[in-house]
Amino acid sequence: MRVGVLTGGGDCPGLNAVIRSVVRKGVQDYGFGFVGVRDGWLGLLQGDVMPLDIPRVRGILPRGGTILGSSRTNPFKHEDGLLRVQDTLATHDVDALVVIGGEDTLGVATELSRQGIPLVGVPKTIDNDVSGTDYTFGFDTAVGIATEAIDRLHTTAESHMRALVVELMGRHSGWIALHAGVAGGANVILIPERPFDIDQVCEQVKNRFEINYAPIVVVAEGAVPKEGQMVVKDQSLDEYGHVRLSGIGEWLAQEISERTGKDARTTVLGHIQRGGTPSAYDRWLATRFGLHAIDAVEDGAFGVMVALRGTAVVRVPLAEATARNKVVDPSLYEEFEVFFG
Repeated sequence: MRVGVLTGGGDCPGLNAVIRSVVRKGVQDYGFGFVGVRDGWLGLLQGDVMPLDIPRVRGILPRGGTILGSSRTNPFKHEDGLLRVQDTLATHDVDALVVIGGEDTLGVATELSRQGIPLVGVPKTIDNDVSGTDYTFGFDTAVGIATEAIDRLHTTAESHMRALVVELMGRHSGWIALHAGVAGGANVILIPERPFDIDQVCEQVKNRFEINYAPIVVVAEGAVPKEGQMVVKDQSLDEYGHVRLSGIGEWLAQEISERTGKDARTTVLGHIQRGGTPSAYDRWLATRFGLHAIDAVEDGAFGVMVALRGTAVVRVPLAEATARNKVVDPSLYEEFEVFFG
């Protein structure tokens, strides 16, 4: 059997660990051959593949990003997209695909599976918003990076007695903001699942200044004020219909300054959260996902996604895994109520 491997959507720490484990086990245990698809679904549209074997995956475990490249390409937005994907698979004698991606990439995989293409999905995203799995790899690394940034910002905020707003990634869900905000001792945490009251945020900021403390406000990029709409700099849409987020942090800092009379500045971590060396946990989880994904290929269990449930890696139907986004459970709002604006 010849297996194609692709990574789609945003890059993520741990992608190379999946590629490595898929190839190593596939070659050593099952005698499979492999090709890597370059730049996600774009590679299947353009027929751009590369040989993939054990020597090519040596040494990539600790590397961030993906040796295959990635893109936010949706083949169904391109003329004859399905036919071009099928032609590439046939031309290169690819019998099955291992698709590593988040909600959008796996959504395409779900539709391709319905069209008869044999594939297995692997959930990746720093946002931890893929349904069906307790955790995605990449999330732990992103939270660690964001927490370290918040720790550092505390000291500079105190030195100048100013409010600092930290904008983190999180379009539909606030998992990174919640985890990093609590771990980093933020005073206010704003997430997409819970529209916030700007007056309440400013009141908490003023209360912190009154006790001679410089407040830290953590906000997910998709957070929305109760009376208003999502703040974005760029209204253009990608092939999945998403706007490019960022802007809520600057808006918040300006509102805080105007309403409290205190200096407020913004730090946008952006792609720093996605880059660099994956954490030990993410390497471990990504490796496990890869091993189980190639087992599913060997078993002919296509149209599924490998997922973490407790400590076990299981298979769930792709359609189930991509039916909705996994958002922060409201019970956590009550648990950490003191931190929310």
